[in-house]
Amino acid sequence: MNLGQLRKLSSELKAAYRGADVSSRVKDFDGWTDRADVDGAGSTGYDHAQTVKEYYDLCSGIMVFGWGESLHFAPLSPRESLEDSKIRHQRLMIDKLELRKGMAVIDVGCGIGGPMRRVVREADVRVVGVNSSEVQLDKARSLDAEAGLEHKVDYLACSFMDMSAIADDTFDRGYAIESTCHAPDKAGAFAEIYRVLKPGALFWGQEMCMTDRFDPGDNRHRDLKKDLMHGIALKDIATMGEVDRALETAGFQVIEAKNRAVDENSPITPWYQPMEARSNTLGNALRRTPLGRKAVMGISRLAEALGMFPKGSSDVIELMDRTANAYVAGGRTGLFTPLYCFLARKPL
Repeated sequence: MNLGQLRKLSSELKAAYRGADVSSRVKDFDGWTDRADVDGAGSTGYDHAQTVKEYYDLCSGIMVFGWGESLHFAPLSPRESLEDSKIRHQRLMIDKLELRKGMAVIDVGCGIGGPMRRVVREADVRVVGVNSSEVQLDKARSLDAEAGLEHKVDYLACSFMDMSAIADDTFDRGYAIESTCHAPDKAGAFAEIYRVLKPGALFWGQEMCMTDRFDPGDNRHRDLKKDLMHGIALKDIATMGEVDRALETAGFQVIEAKNRAVDENSPITPWYQPMEARSNTLGNALRRTPLGRKAVMGISRLAEALGMFPKGSSDVIELMDRTANAYVAGGRTGLFTPLYCFLARKPL
């Protein structure tokens, strides 16, 4: 991490945390699965949407530092950088959605708008981004302004489980990239998306799923799933078949669905390799690797002591380091994929 990167990250974290007690927030977040278990046993008060919001409020600045503006996974090629692979994947989505100039498009769970800005630039459409995290929305608006695209984008601060501010049959197209995996009720989330799409509209999604290798009767499999759920703030992790059934329950016709983490025709680089860093063939940033993450943790502790980083920033990095290890374990075993991609249509 050079001095320029350090200063930029310092600014991002101070803007995101706004003087809050970050260590206490991380400790509270770490207890979310216990609170959810109690709620599932019959008590009330646990709000999963708030847990997801807190996850992104805490982690977005570090995510951008480590992963770039597009906070999603992509099928990787040894001939490409991580960023180029993400761009190729976004262009696949643009092609599958058959976007045309002037269309109205909804980005469900838009993050900081990395894919959105490519959609706007390359398809010349108007996009409404839905997101419950004001921290992410503030960053998205700033980046839109830097790119000169703010006139093509609007935002709605709300949960995608309740988009009642949007009328029925509003959008020509929609997409959700690694967002509806957070839904406490997947069929309910898809039903709300179905409602705001026009008849005949196409919907692209990218879901985090357990694969067919997952055995719910295997203790090791269950423990890995629990680690992933905890670190990514997922109430559950659906199987690929469960995603398809939830789409159909909402009324969608599933046109195609595929785990793009695997390719039957040619070998591809594992999606988790940037966090494993066995080679630099993908232009891996050192800070994504296990050793690099530990180094960033140490630097952040020093930066906290010097007043450059808010107190508790290193706790967030430690939380994300554990999550990265869970991602890699899920990928190595083949039990988990963040690349179950589908194309569906709302019938005419």
